[in-house]
Amino acid sequence: MRPLILILCLISFWACNNSGNANGIIDASRPQIPAEAPDFSIQIEGIGSGQAAMVGTYGERQFKVDSTTIDATGYMHFKRDEPYPSGLYYFVLPDKTVLQFLIDVDQTFTMKTRAGDVINSMQVEGSKDNELLYANLKFEAENQPFIQQLSQQLNSTPSNDPRYQQLKKQQDDFIKKRQTHLQDLYKQAPNSFFVKYKQAGQNPELRDIRLSDGSINNAAQVYHYRMDFWNNVDFSHEGLIGTPVIFNKLKRYINELTAQHPDSICQSAAFLMDKVEKYPKYAEFFANWIVLNYDPAKTSLMDSDAVFVFMIQNYFTYEKAHWADSAEIYSIQLRAHEMASSLIGKKGPDVQAKDPNGKLQSIYAIQSPYIIVYMYNPTCEHCMEQTPKLVNFYRQWKSKGVEVFGIALDTDQDEWKAYIAKNGMDWINVFDPSNKSIYAKYFVDHTPELYVLNPERIIIGKNLKVNQVEEIIRRDQEKR
Repeated sequence: MRPLILILCLISFWACNNSGNANGIIDASRPQIPAEAPDFSIQIEGIGSGQAAMVGTYGERQFKVDSTTIDATGYMHFKRDEPYPSGLYYFVLPDKTVLQFLIDVDQTFTMKTRAGDVINSMQVEGSKDNELLYANLKFEAENQPFIQQLSQQLNSTPSNDPRYQQLKKQQDDFIKKRQTHLQDLYKQAPNSFFVKYKQAGQNPELRDIRLSDGSINNAAQVYHYRMDFWNNVDFSHEGLIGTPVIFNKLKRYINELTAQHPDSICQSAAFLMDKVEKYPKYAEFFANWIVLNYDPAKTSLMDSDAVFVFMIQNYFTYEKAHWADSAEIYSIQLRAHEMASSLIGKKGPDVQAKDPNGKLQSIYAIQSPYIIVYMYNPTCEHCMEQTPKLVNFYRQWKSKGVEVFGIALDTDQDEWKAYIAKNGMDWINVFDPSNKSIYAKYFVDHTPELYVLNPERIIIGKNLKVNQVEEIIRRDQEKR
């Protein structure tokens, strides 16, 4: 599992050490303005003295960036030579109040407000981004009680009740009101970081696509919604990675708008990676997150290895993975290579190794329609639990066309033979002390590892418990 840990460490390193655009090569069509040295202050009347932490955002993580002392008047000052990376930040105050603000290239400004009424009392000088941010926050705060009440009424009103349509119209009217409010803010500073931040968070409108009978074409609507999902994101601005909006969109796009099947996930990942090919920081962020999201040890997705292999072979290459050194790329590419031959839907590789009598046995020589490839270690605790269950299953299913090809790992001849005798493993057993016969054939992340091959020797199941095998076989039989 070391390569995934390396990826996570690289993410953490960027979050704590990146200083704006200095570490990335982005779209040359967008002129890059160096960020100035920060010199900003905020005063919160009535907050009292104490310590304030400045917290930044990267993906789903938040991390401490800086801290300062609040004096008796509620005044605090942040000043240093190195610019802060663009993004959305938070002041965490002694009373646990959280005050948000934006930072971009202009890092000289003042903010002043009052404790207990932070949003409505906020006065900003020298930062159009934060002026617009608090105008928007004030709008949302003023309308929150109405929206919350309307939402509760909609949820409790049946859709066939005449009042439901009235409530729905109120909701639609407010959505238009919010859109008008945002458009007015956009006009004030069309190229500002605030505008890019808010636009990136907006969802695309559903297209009005209809079938020949006039009804809504739901499938086409969903397809175009997914295609339009990233249209409002300005990938030339790396600062958006330092806000929650990119992580939230990525998570929704991959986890909710994409069918949770390896082929669909790989297709969505390729679509997204193509979009950010010219934007290295986004390519790094997206590639790392997708790989970590489908870490085989942490997901219930059947054959998440296929997503891992696809991402590594296509995007963690020496040419593309600019965030990793050659040793890290070699290590993770090697792991993908070891996984690649044993993905669901591929033909299971043959393994030839010797049985306890020294006779060479082969998976491809087995005549039974279904083969369970079972890899285990005699001292493995989970193997001790699963092996007796597989023995019982085999005794019930051998006459129904199932054979087991047991491969012992990391053991010796005496220990292996004793384990076979102890558990009554009267299926085909092999052991290769060198592991050469199984290398890069059936990937083993941890033991026991169990694969199921159908009559065509296609892998139809993997990473299974014994109690799941019967269902996998029956599903395949039903397709015939």
